[in-house]
Amino acid sequence: MPPIENSALGSIVLVHGGFVDGSGWEGVYRILKKDGYRVSIVQNPTTSLADDVAATKRVIDEQKGLVILVGHSYGGVVITEAGNDPRVAGLVYITAFAPGRGESVANLIKDPPPGAPVPPILPPQEGFLMLDQAKFAASFAADVAPEKAEFMANSQVPWGVVALNGAITQPAWESKPSWYLVATDDRMIPPPAQRAMSKRAGSSVVEVKGSHAVYVSQPEAVADLIKKAAKSLATR
Repeated sequence: MPPIENSALGSIVLVHGGFVDGSGWEGVYRILKKDGYRVSIVQNPTTSLADDVAATKRVIDEQKGLVILVGHSYGGVVITEAGNDPRVAGLVYITAFAPGRGESVANLIKDPPPGAPVPPILPPQEGFLMLDQAKFAASFAADVAPEKAEFMANSQVPWGVVALNGAITQPAWESKPSWYLVATDDRMIPPPAQRAMSKRAGSSVVEVKGSHAVYVSQPEAVADLIKKAAKSLATR
C-alpha cells in the first residue's frame, strides 16, 4: 500500500487532550513518519472548545489534500467539532470522548456508573483544572515507565473549565467515517463509556489492554489503527 502522501489524503493531524500537550504524540509521530506519512501535531491550548477547534483548523489549513484527524481524550471533542471541515476525510478516536450534538465533557462525565474510577481532578484554580500529581500515574499513565509518568505529572497543562463545558454543535462522526481505540485499563474514561460512544458513532473499533496514556505507552498499536484508517480512506 503506498504511503499517504501518494494518495488523495494529505496528512494525519494529531490532537492532544487535557492535562498534557502535543509532545506525548512523539512515539506515534515517529512511527507514522517512518512509514511515509505526513504528520502534524496540534498544540491546542485547552482553554475553550472554540480556541482548541480554531487551533486545530489552523493546522488543517496548512495541509495539502484531505486530512485524518486523530484525537486523544478531550482531543476527541475537538476533532468531533473541527472534523466538520470539508478537508477532513475521517476521524480516529484514541480512548477519547466522542460527544453528540449539544454534549460536552462536563455532561458526559457528570453521572459516572457505580464503581467507576474517579479521576483525581483537583478543585479548579482560577478557572483551570489539574490532576493530583501523586495520583497521576495510577489514573492516567499506569503502563507508562515510572520516570516518564512522573515527568508527565509534573509538566501538566492546566485544563480550562470552559473547555470542559464546550458543547458540540454538529458531530462530525454523523457524516464522516471514524475509528476508535478502546483502552481496556483506562481509569480516566471508563471502557464501557468508550464502547458506548464508539458504537453510537458507528466507529470501527479495536481494543487494547492499556491505560489512558496508551498513545504514549503503546504507540505501535495507536499508529496501526491510524494507518488502518488511512488505508481504508485511500481506497474509497
